[in-house]
Amino acid sequence: MASDTIKKVQDKLFRGAGADATPPPSSEREPGLTINIPKPSSSPVPPPKLFKAAESGANPNLAEQASYRERLAAQLGAEYNGVERHRLVQDVNKEKHWKRFGPYLSDRQWATVREDYSGNGDAWSHFPTSMLALRLCFALSFWNGEDPILKERLFGVTGHQGNHGEDVKELYYYLDSTPTHSYMKFLYKYPQRRYPYEELVTENQNRGRDVSEFEILDTDAFDEDRYWDIFVEYAKDEDDPDNVYVRITSYNRGPDPATLHIIPQFWFPNTWSWPLEKPPMPSMSASTRNDINCITAKHPELHKTHLYCLPSPPPVGPSGNFIGDPDDVIEPDLLFTENNTNFSRLYGGQNETPYVKDAFHDHIIPSHRPPASDSQEDFFSRRIRTRTASSFGAPLPEEREQGPCTPFPAGPTYVNPDKTGTKSAAHYTFRDVPGQGGCVVVRLKMTPLSARKDPSVMDEGLFDDTVEARRQEADEFYNSFVFGPISDDLKQIMRQALGGMLWTKQYYQFIQSEWIAGDPAQPAPPPERKFIRNREWRHMHVADVLSMPDKWEYPFFAAWDSAFHCIPLAVVDPAFAKKQLDLLTREWYMKPDGQIPAYEWNFSDVNPPVHAWATFRVFKIERKLHGTEDLGFLERVFQKLLLNFTWWVNRKDQGGNNVFEGGFLGLDNIGAFNRSEPLPTGGVLRQADGTAWMAFYCLNMLNMALELAKHNPVYEDIASKFFEHFIFIADAMTYKEGDDEFSLWNEQDGMYYDAIQFGPGNSMQLPVRSLVGLIPLYATLVLEPATLNRFPGFKKRVEWFIDNRPEVAARNMANMKVRGKDERRLMALASKERLVQILEKMLDEDEFLSEHGIRSLSKLHQEQPWGMDVNGQRYEVNYWPGDSLSGMFGGNSNWRGPIWLATNFLLIESLQRFYQYYGDELQVECPTGSGDYMNLAGVAEEIQHRIIHIFGRDMQGKRATNGGVTKLDHDPHFRDYVWFYEFFHADNGKGLGASHQTGWSGLVAYHILQSGVTCRLPKTPKTPRSLAHHYFDETIDSRSEFGDDAKSAFSAMSSFDRNTLGDLSPDAL
Repeated sequence: MASDTIKKVQDKLFRGAGADATPPPSSEREPGLTINIPKPSSSPVPPPKLFKAAESGANPNLAEQASYRERLAAQLGAEYNGVERHRLVQDVNKEKHWKRFGPYLSDRQWATVREDYSGNGDAWSHFPTSMLALRLCFALSFWNGEDPILKERLFGVTGHQGNHGEDVKELYYYLDSTPTHSYMKFLYKYPQRRYPYEELVTENQNRGRDVSEFEILDTDAFDEDRYWDIFVEYAKDEDDPDNVYVRITSYNRGPDPATLHIIPQFWFPNTWSWPLEKPPMPSMSASTRNDINCITAKHPELHKTHLYCLPSPPPVGPSGNFIGDPDDVIEPDLLFTENNTNFSRLYGGQNETPYVKDAFHDHIIPSHRPPASDSQEDFFSRRIRTRTASSFGAPLPEEREQGPCTPFPAGPTYVNPDKTGTKSAAHYTFRDVPGQGGCVVVRLKMTPLSARKDPSVMDEGLFDDTVEARRQEADEFYNSFVFGPISDDLKQIMRQALGGMLWTKQYYQFIQSEWIAGDPAQPAPPPERKFIRNREWRHMHVADVLSMPDKWEYPFFAAWDSAFHCIPLAVVDPAFAKKQLDLLTREWYMKPDGQIPAYEWNFSDVNPPVHAWATFRVFKIERKLHGTEDLGFLERVFQKLLLNFTWWVNRKDQGGNNVFEGGFLGLDNIGAFNRSEPLPTGGVLRQADGTAWMAFYCLNMLNMALELAKHNPVYEDIASKFFEHFIFIADAMTYKEGDDEFSLWNEQDGMYYDAIQFGPGNSMQLPVRSLVGLIPLYATLVLEPATLNRFPGFKKRVEWFIDNRPEVAARNMANMKVRGKDERRLMALASKERLVQILEKMLDEDEFLSEHGIRSLSKLHQEQPWGMDVNGQRYEVNYWPGDSLSGMFGGNSNWRGPIWLATNFLLIESLQRFYQYYGDELQVECPTGSGDYMNLAGVAEEIQHRIIHIFGRDMQGKRATNGGVTKLDHDPHFRDYVWFYEFFHADNGKGLGASHQTGWSGLVAYHILQSGVTCRLPKTPKTPRSLAHHYFDETIDSRSEFGDDAKSAFSAMSSFDRNTLGDLSPDAL
């Protein structure tokens, strides 16, 4: 739709345009991250000037004209750092609870361990998606007039149905969010045709692992653009976190008029059906306040809250004209029921209330209703069962089935005519909305205030102005992190990545003792269920808002995922990032023996020990960007990690020789064998990555101990302890059995490999070139001379080892005796010679280096797979650049080739740390064979740019992550939006796995902030190294290269104050 048409439509639906209106967006596309809301047309005035309260002669109306940003800037003066930062400070100081309301609902609750009451632990089958609409609800729901059920939750296939595991089959985007959720934006694309539920399930079930997944765009659901773009915005009042605005703006992208039902839902979670003693009941009721339809919610433990459901204007056509009478507003029909499970429909039982959870489906969708029974005398008739759990519109059988039917009220009515209950909805119906961009809008306001005290309820202009003000404050916040001329496309990617990470917060509850016992008021679960999983985690009592990997595919925390989430989160909200790391070490998470829970399917599984690294990086990021040193956080987590480190030493080093087995360590199918199970060959797997992870853990604990020793000398001795432990772990990369030595390093290949130890004198390396051989590069730490001089006891211990144990320091690690750039000392597993040998292969485009980052398995294995026959069975590792071709670990992830941002991130930081020591002295060829030599900081930046190129638009307008789908690349209503997949095809960058895993794939935002200013477009010549030089300076100049040091009232940080993530000094990294 052309930009002038967009403006006409918005002028009708929002405040009218005036002389100072924002210029329309570029032609032929919908605004990307914003909806332009022009200023008032009546009596246009110039933009308000900064309000100064101290001016005695000020216009008395100036305060009302000034924006909240202006008033806050005047109030805080030089301390003003932006509105959103001010809210974050208020939240940290508990002055105002800005995070009370947020996006904390899961996108999928069915088929999780928490809902699994089966006797065999098969969560996918015990609580499948067919029960979805009957047990859970979402804040918004829609109906297109064709579907057999309301669209109130996102649909996907289960782990059993998908040919590559579970997968959501919807088109939706997290577009924007501030850390306090003062502004949020979401886009859902809803087909106007009947949703192809059966086709998606059947086709995915019929496909093998050797073909791609069958997606919604592979059906005809979006043909001819017959769909709705539904933008959902949330905003909070400028100074009150309990007042929430909701604006739903829907565009008909199809060619013809279409009808859309918008049904916002408002409910109490059911807490009364499970305990033996029923608690006091909450309630909802309808009323009309100042001619506005209102739902009032009352709860024994909460204040009264109103949801004002404002009347909506009629649809607006693409020409900007209202359809029908402009005064013929759309009033919502308020619906009420009880948030109780429909036991009759699900299980053939009896319902405790006549109005149940799925009532809105039956009320709105005639085809969802069961036929009336012949007799109305039994409200809960058990004569026939024509419809049990939703069949997604499958044809009804001609013969009636025996069994209970759905409760059919005698009215008949499915919702409570008294308009009370514990679950409610506002049903808006927009008929015949014109095609080609016709638009409708719904506004709601949740507030404890009465309509008389909240003018925005009666004034749509004020409502829209408030939403727009919050969006501008979000702009201010995110612009404060951008240093230098980063392209608009990369800014959008960065903002969607960070916004997506903030959207994927979720309230997660898992109380293990209650889960094992079952709900007191419900039938007891099968007794064998107690022995399936997590039996030994009886202390687990989790009820927190956590950062999730993907709220649909992985609606549960994973320990090492969470650590990576916290790196970009620390940029925008260090308090939340610190809370995540702190929680996992608290006594209601961590086992008494020090083990950190992995993930709900098996808390006892072993994730890589990255918690210490993430803790210190978050500490440093907050210090660098926000000027705060939270030593209390650092010390508290460090103390708990001492327990966890001890657990690792005691449980994962069976031979006591500092060689660690570890298990699968998050890398799923990377080896020929399942590393979490006993080897079919017999013997013990000596893991190069397990040992390297522990060396990495040691160095991070050492680094934290030195930081804490600046304030408490006790930690100097602890630093010495971790120094010695690192030395012995490094030495163990060549492990001993009696008089025999076996190395995890292969001198001929120049790589680290796993090895199987069968017994004394009998060991065999597994020559698979994978991340296992690159992970030893992670164990790298540079010590400044000033640090050593500050701690004489620690320095003495280091020098004693250098002088008295030279064979240890020289054999399996960098030679600590040799001083590097600026007299620095290097602690690393890889010596210079080994580092160069590894990089030669890592930077070879025929091995590890892809156009989109570092592969998890060398491409060498495409032509040279490695394997062995054991007891008649073949175990083999092949190069699979895309989805997994095996069912190991469910088959929904693959570490045999694809690019994973988390492991790439650690490689990049390792190269940057090596650069701290070697400086420009060490130059390597990148790519191998290209003749282009660069220092290791340049190599790190090159890898960063290749990762950014996964998401960035190239010269032809294509994004690698879109996998060549023309609609995603070029359609004006798709091309600006990005999904953040779990992993990426090693050869073409196509996104794979979970599609909304802004968890660790959100790390791309950090890369953009660190090196986006020098990032070239994908598939274009490289940027000369000289342009990137300032990113490797070890100090930040007091004046910016990109402007003067003047401070704007609306810049959250001036360029004078900005410390960027480009600082690669030991103090910052």
